[in-house]
Amino acid sequence: MNINATLFGEAVWFGVFIWITMKYVWPPLQKAIADRQALIADGLAAGERGRHELELASKRSADSLREAKVKSAEIVVAAEKRALQVIEEAKLAAKVEADKVVASAQAEIAQQVEQARAELRGKVADLAVAGAERILKREVDAKGHADMLAALKQEL
Repeated sequence: MNINATLFGEAVWFGVFIWITMKYVWPPLQKAIADRQALIADGLAAGERGRHELELASKRSADSLREAKVKSAEIVVAAEKRALQVIEEAKLAAKVEADKVVASAQAEIAQQVEQARAELRGKVADLAVAGAERILKREVDAKGHADMLAALKQEL
């Protein structure tokens, strides 16, 4: 065997092998590599977008939390003001009610005093009439009248 013919045959077969590889094997491999590179690039871009969106969401949540704290503080202040207002209204209503009760009690006391005076007047009038009746039934005697008045005073 001749080294030149073998070398030439091997070179031809190697050329055929390279041509077949470049024609049928290499394009799908390159397409797979390009697809994989595109997929990796898309994944990296998506990861970067996700990181950026996470930062934005973190900032938005911090802002929302700050706003919520401010609003809650405002609500607490408003509730405290309203509580003080309700307490003042209740105090005022209680004072008005107490004044009404005191006025009612004073009116009732005045009415009872007036009623007691009227009763006393009636009793005094009855006693005066009774005393006058006794005096008139007896003879008109100064000593007897004085004794009778003294007896009336003791009865009262």
